[in-house]
Amino acid sequence: MQIIIYSAVLIAIIALIIGIFLGFSSVVFKVDVDERIVKVRNCLPGNNCGGCGYAGCDALAEAIVKNEAKVNACSVGGESVATKISEVMGVEGGSFVKMVAFVHCDGTCDNVKKIYDYTGEKDCRLVRLLPNAGDKKCPHACMGYGTCRSVCKFDAISIESNVAKIDPEKCTACKACINACPMNIISLVPYDKTHKVKCSNKDKGKVAMDVCKVSCIACGMCEKSCPNKAITVNGNVAVIDYEKCNNCGTCQEKCPRKCIS
Repeated sequence: MQIIIYSAVLIAIIALIIGIFLGFSSVVFKVDVDERIVKVRNCLPGNNCGGCGYAGCDALAEAIVKNEAKVNACSVGGESVATKISEVMGVEGGSFVKMVAFVHCDGTCDNVKKIYDYTGEKDCRLVRLLPNAGDKKCPHACMGYGTCRSVCKFDAISIESNVAKIDPEKCTACKACINACPMNIISLVPYDKTHKVKCSNKDKGKVAMDVCKVSCIACGMCEKSCPNKAITVNGNVAVIDYEKCNNCGTCQEKCPRKCIS
């Protein structure tokens, strides 16, 4: 009986010593955390998509509090989240332009023919290593095997006629598809801009024309006709400056190849 009592007393003493040690350690080694980080983190959606350029929402919250990132850095949360964070930080939210991803290609089955049949794994990154950079006649075309779709967390991408299509209503501009695309033909464009160039072929006119029915041939008609100088031919393909574009549609009307949507 005495052994049991002594054991219980010993355990109680050890527990007391450990409790005192932990309490002392929590005071001595305490790390002060800015309460604003917690508040900002609670404002963020928690997708941890990395579209902001940081490892996740925790990292972004800390960067915002340290003034290393803007309060509107979260494209997934949009303007509403930016407003909440600006209130926590006590600053102006700033203008927020909704961006969405866009596939600069219209290489559908009707527009671009295949030069051989591929029957391997459906992964654009693997197909990219094949001859001609894929099984389509145009070596710059969307392969349509859905690697971008597989990484999209928001179900915003579908494959239609062998070309990836992005739903702007579901897209959050997280950039996952941009980082996954081995062809580098996806970019962010302003949601409210209606005209986009559906081609990424930088080959010269005749070569581009031979591989696709609707390829840009760098003829310059869009550049010459744009009243706002918002579109230029850069590297044999038309590029739109959305800060100048006012959706007038002149470039689309003048394009002889109909490669501007």
